[in-house]
Amino acid sequence: MERSRTSLRVEGREVPLCLFRPAATRTPEDGPLPGLLYFHGGGFTSGSVEEVEITVTTLAESIPALVVAVGYALAPANPFPAAIEDAHAAAVWLAERAGPLGVAGHDAGGHVAVSLTLLARDRGGPEIAAQALFGPMLDPSLTRVGDGENSVTDCARCYRAYLPEAALRLHPYAAPLESRRLGRLPPILIATAQNDVLRPEAESYAARLIDAGVPTEVTRFAGVSHAGLAHHPPALAAAADFFRRRLTGARPDTSSQR
Repeated sequence: MERSRTSLRVEGREVPLCLFRPAATRTPEDGPLPGLLYFHGGGFTSGSVEEVEITVTTLAESIPALVVAVGYALAPANPFPAAIEDAHAAAVWLAERAGPLGVAGHDAGGHVAVSLTLLARDRGGPEIAAQALFGPMLDPSLTRVGDGENSVTDCARCYRAYLPEAALRLHPYAAPLESRRLGRLPPILIATAQNDVLRPEAESYAARLIDAGVPTEVTRFAGVSHAGLAHHPPALAAAADFFRRRLTGARPDTSSQR
């Protein structure tokens, strides 16, 4: 596995990028590797590219793809929409250097990934071919939370930091569950944890995407926490299989544990 670092300047901010390239498995005739942007969790207020090595190396090797972990701007110092502007800049950068582009994220990183697909659609690019979410935060209203090990109070605190103005919590890029425009989005895989308080909103989003005609797959895992979902081997196997099919045209891996 080849690892390297670079950074982007976005609106005066430095956005670190950590690149993971698998060992050579293609010839020049095969064309460039698919590209995958990965957005870490941390409730919009914490987390970094250093914390996701297990996840990104597994995906890079299993797809295979050039995976870029994005150190997007964190709240409260940089509230909405700083994170998604960083994400869009990273997508433009990677689209110029890789093949078909995918995005993925865990927790708040799942929210950033979703917002990026909406923003890229509305700005006319870059084209995103697939997206995968691990236990995403999607509903600032917190009206769809379930019973589980996460604290709703903690989620509310994170959203207050990311969306300090109440009006922002209705913005379609901040509240995708409230958006009336979910068509023309890339195929999606949503992985949830059985006892995660965020599971109901993630599965509600899946239902809305299906209604909008977006190819949607949902996989629920038992015996794993919200925090552990992003490096849960069966969840990563499902995501890698999904991206192989969507980014490389490979057939489904029927040996993956679901």
